[in-house]
Amino acid sequence: MQRTDLERRYFLAASALFIGAGLFPSLLGCNRAPDNTDTHFYALAPESILPAEIQRAPQRIREAYRFAIANRGYLQYIPCYCGCGADGHTSNASCYFTDSSTPENPVFDRMSLA
Repeated sequence: MQRTDLERRYFLAASALFIGAGLFPSLLGCNRAPDNTDTHFYALAPESILPAEIQRAPQRIREAYRFAIANRGYLQYIPCYCGCGADGHTSNASCYFTDSSTPENPVFDRMSLA
């Protein structure tokens, strides 16, 4: 294995641990503020930029799309693990919007709605 492959694997493993550590409190229900409102420890895009179809999805799905928009720079380094590489997906970010879309004008992929 080449050094760059090993460095990439370490980066991916560290990224997965970082994201998992950030999501762990919410899995335990620890993401509520004292006034019982949801708090987020990560960046989210505004829900208003989501298309109507995605705005009607359950909260977790809407939040995943909002996270993907606001954190595209991180998701582009995480490989797509759902087996949609044949559909042209190059990273985990591709599961939410096309690679050619821009942050100002995202073109959404509906794959993550399922």
